[in-house]
Amino acid sequence: MTAEPPDAPPQTPPAQYRVFAPPGQSGGKQVAVLAAPGDLPAAAQQSGAPLTAFVREVEPGRVTLALWTPTREKGSSDSGAIAALAALQGQLSDALEVEMGGETQAAQLCGGEWLLLQGDVQARPAEVNLEALGLSGCPAWITDAGRPNLAVRVPSLDALTTFAPQEAAIAAVNRASGTTGLLLFVPGGAPALGMGRADVSFRAFGPLKGFLEDAASSNMFASLCGVLVVAGLLPEGADQIRGAQLMPDSPARLTAQFMPAPGGAVRVWVGGSAVRVSP
Repeated sequence: MTAEPPDAPPQTPPAQYRVFAPPGQSGGKQVAVLAAPGDLPAAAQQSGAPLTAFVREVEPGRVTLALWTPTREKGSSDSGAIAALAALQGQLSDALEVEMGGETQAAQLCGGEWLLLQGDVQARPAEVNLEALGLSGCPAWITDAGRPNLAVRVPSLDALTTFAPQEAAIAAVNRASGTTGLLLFVPGGAPALGMGRADVSFRAFGPLKGFLEDAASSNMFASLCGVLVVAGLLPEGADQIRGAQLMPDSPARLTAQFMPAPGGAVRVWVGGSAVRVSP
């Protein structure tokens, strides 16, 4: 796929992808992909998707994208990048860079899925007052993949899925712990949602980042991987895991690959499936 000249009309219809969707489920994130036309805002409004990935340029070892919602330019988006790379597969090498929103991110194809480098993650146990969340006594960690998050292990899958987030309470705990997001997790999968083989189930919250709960958060899953490694919650020798992200009514499945990094950190790549749904 190559970008069209500036005066070319928008492509109709764009390719529609479902990114991070669990097997047989309609969750994940919907992304439209097409070559960049002259009028990006108009094409984004017409694409029929919450996010449109416009392919500006395809070069050896690099893909340049523009990401738009129907109302504004988004900057960078992992789900948008993965959808675009899936659309371009066959034209690309298995390792390259993606430029979007003024940022450049390394990408690699692994097991048929595109993964994006999230960075080196540091994680450490933390003593945090979780009474406001109704989670007193649960073990907690502060973990950082570029943005510090608080990760809390809840007692069971049921406790995870029934947790009712309160924006003010989460924001207060984040401020008190010097973090910007909250991860709740429990080892193991979510069989009822087709993700029984997942290694960990989790939910991601971020009132201080501008959202209450995210349906598919690559960076926060990377942060969680650092916790799982530091806490010894993964099988010995594991270097790749599946995560079941369980926002109500919007489940997602993510893949992470990781390796040791300098200073006791963990280098993490996160991605997942991108399935074309139309046309």
